Amino acid sequence: MPRRPSKRVLIALPLGLLGFVAYIALAVTLADRLAGLHWALQALYFVVAGVLWALPAHFLMLWAAGSRPPGERRMR
Repeated sequence: MPRRPSKRVLIALPLGLLGFVAYIALAVTLADRLAGLHWALQALYFVVAGVLWALPAHFLMLWAAGSRPPGERRMR
């Protein structure tokens, strides 16, 4: 019998998708404003914007899985 997904996964999935769509909209809007800048600044922006989304996604996935980041102790 297949295992049912936890409530956390059912919350994290739509939250992550909505957050990612909002992040893309914000990143594209900001990129349009940077269109006239030097190519090196634009490249730096795209590198940072292309990687930055992974940080909240990482913590959302850890939360959904019920895990804690390395080094974080559980409260008693």
